[in-house]
Amino acid sequence: MTDFIITGAVGILTGLEGKAARAEGSIRVRQGRIAEIGALKPLPGEKVIDASNAVVTPGLVNTHHHLFQSVLKAVPEGMNEALAAWLRLVPYSYWHRLDEEALRVSATIGLAELALSGATTVADHHYFFSPVYDFDPGDVLFEVARHFGVRFVFCRGGATTGRKFDGERTLPLPTETLDAMIDSVAAAVKRWHDPSPDSLRRVVFAPTTPTFSLRPGELSELRAAQRAMGLRLHSHLSENMDYVAHTLTHHGKRPVHWLADNDWLGPDVWFAHLVECEPDEVKLLAETGTAMAHCPQANWRLGSGVAPASMLDELGGIVSLAVDGAAANEAADMVSAMYAAFSVHRAVRGVSATTAEGVLRWATAGGARALGYDDIGTIEVGNLADLAIFDLSDPRYFGQHDRVIGPVISGGGARLRHSFVAGLPVVENYALPWLDMEQLAADARRVVERIARNETREKARVGI
Repeated sequence: MTDFIITGAVGILTGLEGKAARAEGSIRVRQGRIAEIGALKPLPGEKVIDASNAVVTPGLVNTHHHLFQSVLKAVPEGMNEALAAWLRLVPYSYWHRLDEEALRVSATIGLAELALSGATTVADHHYFFSPVYDFDPGDVLFEVARHFGVRFVFCRGGATTGRKFDGERTLPLPTETLDAMIDSVAAAVKRWHDPSPDSLRRVVFAPTTPTFSLRPGELSELRAAQRAMGLRLHSHLSENMDYVAHTLTHHGKRPVHWLADNDWLGPDVWFAHLVECEPDEVKLLAETGTAMAHCPQANWRLGSGVAPASMLDELGGIVSLAVDGAAANEAADMVSAMYAAFSVHRAVRGVSATTAEGVLRWATAGGARALGYDDIGTIEVGNLADLAIFDLSDPRYFGQHDRVIGPVISGGGARLRHSFVAGLPVVENYALPWLDMEQLAADARRVVERIARNETREKARVGI
């Protein structure tokens, strides 16, 4: 079903800027691309998708996630800790307990949550690769994503050196040599990477952090390898003041300026977080075309602060939206992320900092630009038909004078009627037809209980 017409929508949010941010009428799709927009009537025999009492948007683009964390939500030890302690107590203490089944269930939970909130493209940053695993995490993640039919960008992380933490419960983190990391990324590219404009599978070189996970002398070699493979570069950066203190102490510069010296900025690079950025760093990001994956909820949840996303946007830089891992954001859906972004920048910088249309643009066109997709992210003739249809029948939308922006400004659980990737259905009639939600819930409970039992045994063994 790649030929159809969408009719009757309350309105269309296009992901474009200015007056072009909204459109009206119907959308005709032919061979998976948008063929016409406007006052259209169904042709004889044409498949009709009903969008009455609903808003059509581009499919949402989540530019930074950790799908392995979807079975690590609300871990008690980390709920009230800041970033460094949370890392030590949750992902860095639990990674070795995630077997193949746990990762499969976790990825399914995360992608279901995203798909049902309108996401059609997902970039997942997986950074644990260890000889103790008897499975390939990439195999599992790509297989699960294939079932959903979403565009999946595998950000292959990892570290050559482990970050040091205080505390007895810190396990040695899995590391590898830089040559091994490069070879592994090259193997992933050979196996999965499709650079075509309509690709459903891409690979990105994504060391966990340049700050704590690589030796300084390795940055240039990694950058050269990434460019030679024709990939994009992604990592965490400036998530809190720990990053700033580290680069000031060891390199005499703040993180963005330090990476500029190492040729780690540019239009093929995007960083998650960028919370602690001075105005001159934001200006440099904009000038170099380096994109931000803005993760407002996780940054709040961990007490890290608010990234200068609206400032970067005002300077013409690339801002995208992301939910980050569910272990640090137990509402890891894109509608909640849009509402959070819409609200927080107004709280910090005033009501002129953001608009609903602007935040929608971050979640669509900005995400497409960050990931290097030219044909998605906006509703324009010729683009791929990656589309989401948001139902407005929930009471939270009742009484709104401007109903078109409801999916952005109202928060809560989305009521997604349909979504499409290149015209192929992902969500149909509010559901993922192939996915047994009761079984997934049971699988999630079983996996969480097993992880918790293993935690109790480990504590008893070491006398904690």
